[in-house]
Amino acid sequence: MEEVESEEKLLRSVALQNAESILVARQRAEEQLSAAQEALQARERELSLIYSNVSDVIFYLAAEAGGRFRFVSVNQAFVAATGLSEQQVVGKLVDEVIPEPSRSKVLEHYAAAARERRSVRWEETTEYPSGTKVGEVSVTPIFDAGGAFTHLIGTVHDVTERKRAEEMRIRLAAVVESSDDAILSKTLDGIIITWNQGAARIFGYTADEVVGKSVTILIPPELGNEEQTILDRLRKGERIEHFETVRMRKDGTRLNVSLTVSPIRDASGVITGASKIARDITELKRAAQERESLLEAERAARAEAERASLMKDEFLATLSHELRTPLNAILGWAQILRSREHEDEELAEGLSVIERNTKVQTQLIEDLLDMSRIISGKLRLDVQRVDVQDVVKAAVASVRHSADAKGIRLQVVLDPLAGPVRGDSNRLQQCFWNLLSNAIRFTPRGGTIQVGLEPVNSHIEVCVVDSGQGIKAEFLPYVFERFRQADGSTTRRHGGLGLGLSIVKHLVELHGGAVRAMSDGEAKGATFCIELPVMVMHSGEPNMARQHPRGIAASSSVPDHPSLEGVKVLVVDDEPDALNLLRRVLEECGAQVFGATSAREGMSLLRRERPDMIVSDIGMPGEDGYEFIRHVRALSAEEGGRTPAAALTAFARAEDRTRALRAGYQTHVAKPVEPTELTAVVASLAMKR
Repeated sequence: MEEVESEEKLLRSVALQNAESILVARQRAEEQLSAAQEALQARERELSLIYSNVSDVIFYLAAEAGGRFRFVSVNQAFVAATGLSEQQVVGKLVDEVIPEPSRSKVLEHYAAAARERRSVRWEETTEYPSGTKVGEVSVTPIFDAGGAFTHLIGTVHDVTERKRAEEMRIRLAAVVESSDDAILSKTLDGIIITWNQGAARIFGYTADEVVGKSVTILIPPELGNEEQTILDRLRKGERIEHFETVRMRKDGTRLNVSLTVSPIRDASGVITGASKIARDITELKRAAQERESLLEAERAARAEAERASLMKDEFLATLSHELRTPLNAILGWAQILRSREHEDEELAEGLSVIERNTKVQTQLIEDLLDMSRIISGKLRLDVQRVDVQDVVKAAVASVRHSADAKGIRLQVVLDPLAGPVRGDSNRLQQCFWNLLSNAIRFTPRGGTIQVGLEPVNSHIEVCVVDSGQGIKAEFLPYVFERFRQADGSTTRRHGGLGLGLSIVKHLVELHGGAVRAMSDGEAKGATFCIELPVMVMHSGEPNMARQHPRGIAASSSVPDHPSLEGVKVLVVDDEPDALNLLRRVLEECGAQVFGATSAREGMSLLRRERPDMIVSDIGMPGEDGYEFIRHVRALSAEEGGRTPAAALTAFARAEDRTRALRAGYQTHVAKPVEPTELTAVVASLAMKR
């Protein structure tokens, strides 16, 4: 019994020990399992963090029957890259997520990975809501324990920006290579790194010949310090723009170039080199020099033209003076002699011819001066309200004597409803006078001239119709050109310079009007019509017609000479004939005349005789009429400094009149002057004494 009990005790002891060992082993196993589970959970957390935060796209696909794939999970990079949320992707077939045309290609690569049981890589460009993405795609097949294909795991590395950068570099490289300018890069020691085709073309070196060499091979010896200065500025981060200098080609030819040099920095911002753009401006420099030469030549030509224009103006003024001076004496004496009664009809006719031809000569001078003013743009209008009827009547009156002498009948029809115009009455009378004079000249004895004035819409029309020799059809387009005459031969029947109609055209156009000529041909007469815009009338507008002291063509009926009894007149003129004429005209009207042949003599007579008014020539030797009147105006009133004065001169341009008035004269009268006009001017000024 004791042995049995002893064995039982032993067995219980062994069983107890085994149970304890089992419990210890179990406890140890449970501890190991817990540690493994914690490690696995930690690993899962790590993988989840990596999966969620990795920058590359990761997606997990389940393989289904029929070669279809369904999204199991995607990471946040997938959401950010595609613009699709997890709800829009997870659980969906690839066919439902990936758009065409990428879908077919993607499914082919997935099938290849499953079929070939290997990873497959390719580059894919896909259009997603977030935009176009370019990625390097990699998919790896996953198999179960039995070797069956169950899943695909894929990654996409986004290379969109890299691709864009590569494309940009390629594009920039193409631009650099195709540039006409030389583009190169160099180190901060001046060693050439890159060299484009433009540089090869401009400097004559190939890239193989210069890359690795110093850029100083392009710099002339005398400019050797220039490169060091440029490099020093580059090291400071400065950019050098449009620096003009000289460089040398391979063959030694020198070029003018414009340089732009910029520092090149690495990723950390450190300056490692420089880019240089060199533009060949040799031809530009040459063109600029030629342009400057041309400009200088043009300036010289303009100065010469201005000098020639001034000389022309001075010549015309001198010509006018020299022609008008003798005409003044001719016209004056002819009119004085005609005022006497002569029994000799031949003498009376001769005086009439002299007077008429003197006026023709005067008009020729006026035409030359007018054309000069028109060409130089110096013609000015004295614009005012003008009743065209009065102007036409005055023009008709001025030519009636000539028409009567040829037996030409003048028929005048003036519509009283033709409204006023705004213009220069004297210049308009000149236009009408020119047309009438031409009509009389080209109409044979016994012919007819019709003058009409009528309103037409918003303008008035003055037409001169003659029954004269007419105008050839081939000449009609040129009738208003200056110096053009239908008959320019030495055997022509009619004189003149061919300026009258050209002057008419310019004057009418200055008034905003137009002139036209019509003719059915030779021997069928001609019609000239002037159109002028009607003046816009305002209620209560006064008719302030101003009178010019001397019309372009005086009326044939002249008033009687005014009485100058008791008027003392000082006449200053260096021409004895002109002085004697003026003395004779004024004394016949009762004036007491004191004659002086120089400005100095005139001043002496002014102080001694104290005349009521002064008539002075302008062009005199020594001291001219301008200086004379200035000295007069410098005197006190008691000494005669306020004596009224008229400039009677052969200088008849508008600027001569202005200069005379500014110098101190009250009026300006151009030679040749008619005695009636002279006495009227003297009487008017004497009354202001």
